[in-house]
Amino acid sequence: MEPHMNPGTILNRKIAFIDLTDRSIRIEEIPREVRRRFLGGRGLNMYLLSRYYTRHLDPFAPENPLIFGAGFLAGTLGFGSRLNVTSKSPESGHLGDTNMGGEFAAELVKAEFSHLVVTGKSRELLYLLVRDGVLELRPAVHLRGIDTVETQKRIRSELGDERTQIACIGLAGENLVRFSAIRTGLKNAAGRTGMGAVMGAKGLKAVAVRGTMDITFPQPKEYLSYYHNALDQLMETKWARALGTYGTPLLFRLCNAMGFLSVRNNQATTVGEQGSALEAEALEHYSKGMLSCFGCPVHCRQRYAITEGKYKGTRGEGPEYGSMGSLGPKLGNLDPDDIIYACELCNYYGLDTMSTGSYLAWAMELYQRNVIGPGLTDIPLEWGNGATIIELIHRIAQRKGIGHVLAEGRDAHRTFGDASLDYLMEIKDFPIEMTDERLPKSFALGMATASRGACHMRSRASIDVLGLPEQVLESVYGGKVSSQFASYAGKGRMVWWHEVLNAVCDSLGLCRFLSVFSSPRALGYKEFSELIALATGMTVTADELKSVGERVCSLERCMLLKDGISRKDDTLPRRYFEEPVPDGPCKGQIVLRSEFDRMLNEYYDLHGWDTNGVPEKATLEKLGIGE
Repeated sequence: MEPHMNPGTILNRKIAFIDLTDRSIRIEEIPREVRRRFLGGRGLNMYLLSRYYTRHLDPFAPENPLIFGAGFLAGTLGFGSRLNVTSKSPESGHLGDTNMGGEFAAELVKAEFSHLVVTGKSRELLYLLVRDGVLELRPAVHLRGIDTVETQKRIRSELGDERTQIACIGLAGENLVRFSAIRTGLKNAAGRTGMGAVMGAKGLKAVAVRGTMDITFPQPKEYLSYYHNALDQLMETKWARALGTYGTPLLFRLCNAMGFLSVRNNQATTVGEQGSALEAEALEHYSKGMLSCFGCPVHCRQRYAITEGKYKGTRGEGPEYGSMGSLGPKLGNLDPDDIIYACELCNYYGLDTMSTGSYLAWAMELYQRNVIGPGLTDIPLEWGNGATIIELIHRIAQRKGIGHVLAEGRDAHRTFGDASLDYLMEIKDFPIEMTDERLPKSFALGMATASRGACHMRSRASIDVLGLPEQVLESVYGGKVSSQFASYAGKGRMVWWHEVLNAVCDSLGLCRFLSVFSSPRALGYKEFSELIALATGMTVTADELKSVGERVCSLERCMLLKDGISRKDDTLPRRYFEEPVPDGPCKGQIVLRSEFDRMLNEYYDLHGWDTNGVPEKATLEKLGIGE
């Protein structure tokens, strides 16, 4: 039996339903059984989205919900305090979901809420204020066209409270750029799948949260003791120490050396020694110190300043490796000043850096192949031209000229012609990010099967690069897995295992960088279970947590099935199957269709899905989502 919970526990955080059309607000408790089955964050978001989701739901329709969900353990002293934002995606037309760090999720929990469900559409621009259990809709017409950093400053000034946390959109979201992001702080972004465009379509400029309510623990002393032990375990890993020193740019050297970067839209996979300027050590002179998201001990975020040159005076946070890769080598650009400024410009406009880079890379290859000519663009779309990249970012956010076409994302093919899609590196109508997966076969399968389309954060088995002994891998994954990075053997099991684990991390609000994502000695189900018990008093075993992960994955799959997604869509761009890597350390690498199909069969079988990727009736009944 779970103990009676006092009002200060995170188990008593509520859900608010806000209809912007009639400006009605309804607050509900979250049933304990729903908490047990979905926890919070991504899990509970998917439970909520599934109640609205249909094949014919228009992402820009008032009926499409925009759901903000704090992870179940957000606001506690722990290992991240992350938020998922979920809706039907205007970028892919399918499942939309994105995850961000910072302070917002913790502040929302301290304001008595863990989830917000926004529907409807306002006739005038508004922002939502959430403050200690009370919600209020306020005019935001005066914020129209204001960038994401200035918007936060003005709302804080208006409220007279510098500690208010704000998630907002910039000009890109207001202009319904299909890959626009929601921003909080200087860098944190709910970037993927176009959630900023959904927010813009609803006439919602920002959500401001301020909470002063206590979060109490059933066993505070025991929780603190366990937290310190888990912290010691984590900080002993080489990964955590390196991440706290250099941040995610430390990944660039490895990816370049092994040959799985996206270079010029995946026409190459390495930049060799020319990439030395983008290695973490080479970027240290930009750094002004490290900081962290709420409650995170690792401090992996760089604060930077450009002190000379054409972008002198530019300051901010980042850039992260994913953004660097997407606005750098993917575009043939190796100038760190250009890349940092391009990232910052995307942040201010509220553009997803990864999709921005992907669509620019697509356009540049089309220009290279004379598919795009002077009739469509008045500026040459040349590889590696920093000035062109900056100009195109402005034009996309402002919807001017060729930027207006690219702002439609994949739908730009209606202007470029259907043949242009052959050069858009995408999966399930959603673009591949900053890497090339022809060498790492687990990465390839993970991209192909990700529920939100091409995505390295749904199931990427980063420890695959370590070449660990196979007996160690078997102890982690519960079955045989090859230690060879380019091998197909057991990689279906590896992807399935990480997909389930990551669904649990997202539901708890934990940063997956601090999980087995990158180190077998980092935190896993055992630690998650103990943290839940000590923080909430709710007992959830490791096996029950795995079931939560499976439940989330199968529920997401069921929504994709409504859109007609099936095995045929769990695939890779033609280039991966038909064009061997031309040069570099993985020259000749390709994905063999027959071996890929074997991995896919293994992955489906472990999920309890049939050979077409449809969850079996027995699987759904076992998970309690049969209806």
